[in-house]
Amino acid sequence: MDKNQLDGLLALKLVAETRNFSAAAKSLRVSPSAVSKMIRQLEERLGVTLLTRTTRATSPTEAGERFLQQAGPALEVILAAMTDAGSSAERPRGRLRLNVPQLIYPNFLRDTVASFVDRYPDVSVEVCIENAASNIFERGFDAGIRVSDILEKDMIALKLLGPVRWRVAGAPEYLERYNRPRQPQDLLLHNCICVGSGDQIYDRWEFETDGRAFAVQVKGSFITNDATLATEAAQAGGGLLYTNEVALSDKIASGQLEVVLDEYATNSMGIYLYYPRRSQVHPKLRAFIEHLQGMKTSDSRP
Repeated sequence: MDKNQLDGLLALKLVAETRNFSAAAKSLRVSPSAVSKMIRQLEERLGVTLLTRTTRATSPTEAGERFLQQAGPALEVILAAMTDAGSSAERPRGRLRLNVPQLIYPNFLRDTVASFVDRYPDVSVEVCIENAASNIFERGFDAGIRVSDILEKDMIALKLLGPVRWRVAGAPEYLERYNRPRQPQDLLLHNCICVGSGDQIYDRWEFETDGRAFAVQVKGSFITNDATLATEAAQAGGGLLYTNEVALSDKIASGQLEVVLDEYATNSMGIYLYYPRRSQVHPKLRAFIEHLQGMKTSDSRP
């Protein structure tokens, strides 16, 4: 069915219900003459008169009544879908799919998501935990959150937090047993817990001194793609961990982990929410962005 046929069907239904071409035209946002033309073209295609037109009234013919009885339920579904689509363009609703690094969610995003769904009950938020950089939009995600270093190209990126400091930390028991590293090269003598999988293992830990950036290729006996598991391993004394300070903040504050080599720590620009430059920003994503920015503003107030 082409667009003209569908327009004719909807025009016929509305005229039959209202007995008025002007009312139907207003609903369809066209002129009364356009409505008349749509129905006339439909009658020509079907080879039957569907409406009786007089100077006093307009009503369906017997063939028109029979046609509407058969097609009416399907047209109702179409009209309801059109109304629903129009309302979706105006208010946030539906499922918002976010791709988020594992340790970012509990330390930064959990309270924001909770307050967002409370404010927008017609939106459900799906949070997929994933640490590796990949093209998340090919898999239907609306937006992702990543540190600046691994953002995908051709993206609109909105800064949520930063700059972010990258730190090395270990359990006090581990550091007492194996000695604290004094310079990054000392890490070669330590068991370093690495996060990643396959050929995407983050085992080149980056540092800076006197404005010069460099990296140390570390190794260790434990590799995992689960950032929470890596943190738990470090807490249990299994080795040293390298990650951003947002992910470590509560563990450092509680004394479960202790920072080392802080004078060599490097910064990334921050943590960003990002989405494709070419994509349409749906109301649900726009509302989430505004909510994030509002939370950020309120957190920064004295």
